[in-house]
Amino acid sequence: MSLVGKKFPNITVDAISFMGDNLRINVLEEAKNNKKKVILFWYPKDFTFVCPTELHAFQAALQEFEKRNTTVIGASCDTNEVHFAWLNTAKDNGGIEGVTYPILADTTRNLSSALDILDAEWVYDEELNDEILEGSNVTFRATYLIDEEGKIFHESVNDMPLGRNVNEYLRLIDAYTHVQTKGEVCPANWEEGKDAMSADRNSTAAYLASH
Repeated sequence: MSLVGKKFPNITVDAISFMGDNLRINVLEEAKNNKKKVILFWYPKDFTFVCPTELHAFQAALQEFEKRNTTVIGASCDTNEVHFAWLNTAKDNGGIEGVTYPILADTTRNLSSALDILDAEWVYDEELNDEILEGSNVTFRATYLIDEEGKIFHESVNDMPLGRNVNEYLRLIDAYTHVQTKGEVCPANWEEGKDAMSADRNSTAAYLASH
């Protein structure tokens, strides 16, 4: 079930800073209290393969997100201790040394369960006469864009092997900010500086006629 248009779950989760400080982060409060947008991106596991490429890609774009008044937060179900070990592993050895945004440690899986992004399913086992958990019980590559009021305005979920395009999230933030500030709607493939539209038939017709 889509969460777009709804408030982000009001759940506080363990997290760690790149300096090794143990934190408690509530994404909803991060957005509302700081009057900032938040991009929260989930990845399956520390010390894996596609994951470090994504964490470095978000780090490389960190200033662009900050220009857009947007906080970047990573997340997985690994522990703070594993996160910190990965943060202290060199990039050329598969690590994420140099990443400076906080990373959630959803070891309880309270938040990832509320978002329904875990690769996990309870199935009945006749031999055990009980339910057992099937799947990896880690998250897919889910991404959430949350506005200054704590409302989710974008969500997407990639399967494990598929890395994300960070530039698309910058584009979506630009588009949503344009809607917020100009009251216009953004057509397909819109980018900052391109024509937008009024939300009416005449404006759509004029846009289509000129593009």
